Amino acid sequence: MTQAKSVAERSGLPVGRLILRGLVSVLLLFVIVWAALALWIDGPASRALAGALVGALVLIAGFIVVRIRPFWRAAGSVLGVFAVVLAWWLSLTPSNDRAWQPDVAQLPSATLDGSILTIRNVRSFRYRGVDDFSEEWVTRTYDLDTLVGFDMFISYWGPTLYGHTIASWEFADGQHLAISIETRKETGESYSALTGFFRQFEVYYVVADEADVVALRTNHRGERVELYRTIESPGAVVLLLDYIDEINALAEKPEWYNALTQNCTTTIWKHGKAIGSERVPLDWRLMANGYLVDLGYEVGAVNTDISLDMLKQRSDITARARRAGDAADFSGAIRVDLPARPPAR
Repeated sequence: MTQAKSVAERSGLPVGRLILRGLVSVLLLFVIVWAALALWIDGPASRALAGALVGALVLIAGFIVVRIRPFWRAAGSVLGVFAVVLAWWLSLTPSNDRAWQPDVAQLPSATLDGSILTIRNVRSFRYRGVDDFSEEWVTRTYDLDTLVGFDMFISYWGPTLYGHTIASWEFADGQHLAISIETRKETGESYSALTGFFRQFEVYYVVADEADVVALRTNHRGERVELYRTIESPGAVVLLLDYIDEINALAEKPEWYNALTQNCTTTIWKHGKAIGSERVPLDWRLMANGYLVDLGYEVGAVNTDISLDMLKQRSDITARARRAGDAADFSGAIRVDLPARPPAR
């Protein structure tokens, strides 16, 4: 505070006002950096034109800061420039009509007749390698009256601060329906942590067999996967139907993926509101989802009859998945010795 007072004395401004100006300056820097990234990433395909737009943005913002006085008029002008870029960015519309990569080429959709759920375009690929697979899209029926419960996979490819979550529903007849919320990439596109925050990818619900979407990660991508049994029916039915509503909506009107607000875990939490979000409250671990199980353990959404460390150890299904390979009962094999579901509340 002594240093702030010294700067305030030299500038002739009260300390509080000086601090406020500092905070606003940081905000202005952030919005201009964001706007520059938006123009570069989501702007013209021509890198020369995109670069020219970014350069023009920076020059205009710099001119405003240097030449316009007083400070608050300059700040308002910079925010006005940002607002123009933001309005353009918000006008970008997603599409279901692009040259998609084979693993996201078909959009799933579903119908419900009584308790019988029919889903079209369930992905049932079999892999020989990450990019070497046999394509098969199938139609499957599921009897909601036989739904046992809801499971959650967490897949880690490196540091465990963050992973990929996959939802799955278990039925009494041995069927398992997995849904993985991912980016819908076009031919030649690849995902990056930075571009995921912008409007580069449509959101895509991979509706698949576990022998597809889980085995791909354990057996071919070399990832470590944990599987946790969670809620029983009827909550699991309500949750699944909320997913189905969104899947059908996306088939009609696509949405953008966003690594912060519309990702594999925050979207699951959004669906969880269909059964009451009080059980899993809004929490920082929804973003750092490597700690998602810790949150689930605290609120009793997973098995708490054993220690958290033991739960995580017994829920690691990586070795079982690799041993199962392409077995017809892949889903049963990875659940051997898996901790039981938590009791219903």
